[in-house]
Amino acid sequence: MGKVTGFMEFERLEEGYKPVPERVKHYKEFVIGLTEEQSKVQAARCMDCGTPFCNNGCPVNNIIPDFNNLVFDGDWQNAITVLHSTNNFPEFTGRICPAPCEAACTLNVNDDAVGIKSIEHAIIDRAWNEGWVKPQPARHKTGKKVAVVGSGPAGLAAAQQLARAGHDVTVFEKNDRVGGLLRYGIPDFKMEKSHIDRRVEQMQAEGVTFRTGVMVGQLPEGSKVTNWAKETISPEQLRSEFDAVLLCGGAEQSRDLPVPGRDLDGVHFAMEFLPMQNKVNAGDKLKGQIRADGKHVIVIGGGDTGSDCVGTSNRHGAVSVTQFEVMPQPPEQENKPLVWPYWPLKLRTSSSHEEGCQREFAVSTKEFIGKNGKLTGLKTVHVEMRDGKLVEIPGTEKEYQADLVLLAMGFVSPVASVLDAFGIDKDGRGNARASTEFTGGYVTNVNKVFAAGDIRRGQSLVVWAIREGRQAARAVDEFLMGHSDLPR
Repeated sequence: MGKVTGFMEFERLEEGYKPVPERVKHYKEFVIGLTEEQSKVQAARCMDCGTPFCNNGCPVNNIIPDFNNLVFDGDWQNAITVLHSTNNFPEFTGRICPAPCEAACTLNVNDDAVGIKSIEHAIIDRAWNEGWVKPQPARHKTGKKVAVVGSGPAGLAAAQQLARAGHDVTVFEKNDRVGGLLRYGIPDFKMEKSHIDRRVEQMQAEGVTFRTGVMVGQLPEGSKVTNWAKETISPEQLRSEFDAVLLCGGAEQSRDLPVPGRDLDGVHFAMEFLPMQNKVNAGDKLKGQIRADGKHVIVIGGGDTGSDCVGTSNRHGAVSVTQFEVMPQPPEQENKPLVWPYWPLKLRTSSSHEEGCQREFAVSTKEFIGKNGKLTGLKTVHVEMRDGKLVEIPGTEKEYQADLVLLAMGFVSPVASVLDAFGIDKDGRGNARASTEFTGGYVTNVNKVFAAGDIRRGQSLVVWAIREGRQAARAVDEFLMGHSDLPR
């Protein structure tokens, strides 16, 4: 620990935001990170708590007290070494992770948690600025070839680990740019895509080959899953050309809302809406972009994807933005003695909400209404929880005006046709069936085919995807070589 009494002397300092009127005019990041001195003070708040629950609260098991202490001592170069030892991409997690490590912080029991995420953000940004992040190519090649399907955080983490172990790694991505949901799901104002691009450059220097615009298997006809592939490759071809195949395609099947009027023009999945804006930000010209300009927008779904739709709609120039959540409004402050060190249920207000949004809780959509095939509004009813079920409350029906409805209710599973093309067994939720055991982990029922990330565990966080990608890389390395020196 940096300073024995630091947690008693210093208060938590949040990263700042640029003013709302300024930031809604563009799609650039607007978070104001900590200065070197501010980072040192925040690191000083890390306690000598004996058992640092933050390590286990973090899915990649970041060695948080160690890098906090190094920042306090001004040893930033060793701080990034410690951070990279468990996390391939702290510039991703330092921006978009909800920080379960902070929920588990011992100081969070009766005070404000250590600002772990802001310190991580400061470490990796300084490391890039100082030129400390360099390619780490393998000293010796194994002669083994590995195909990684999907270039989201799980695929990227696995590919980098496997390349550093000496394997020849090819990453297949169906869209036109690398990054998966990081590229075409997370808005640029939360994470600019230059962070992905420079990691891709590093990984190419380490020997990773990227093949974009290549669809492995087939999507079902009429699928709304983002797909800008220009060629197709069969699972059989991958298995014949590579010594191992690792599937990291994510859980891309959006949860639908099959109520009357669903087919009206103006009702779209969030993942139809968000990727288009990211492509435009990248300089592409699109026909038929879904836009919120001058519209009354309703976002159905209260999670991060819904929040991203709110922020993007405001930047488009929506007349109004309303967000529905079917669950009741959670408390503003969690019961810490009851839930610590686990992730608490409490009301969370994002930067996008602060930019302008009416939030409605315990609301269920009954019907979309329209005229001449175009959406004009929707009908709702309030619900309450009874005996573990959401039940409609009579007399609470209401109509809302809406020109655009965005469905952001999460993702139910991977695309089934892709797993079926490989012949992979699925669990009860439609995910690829594979365990996370130390021995035999991430192995599917199909010879030399592995699965990791959301395609295996279901919709989850970027930090969980990185963890699974790293662990799966070790499993693949052991399969190919009989042993592995990669960390798990």
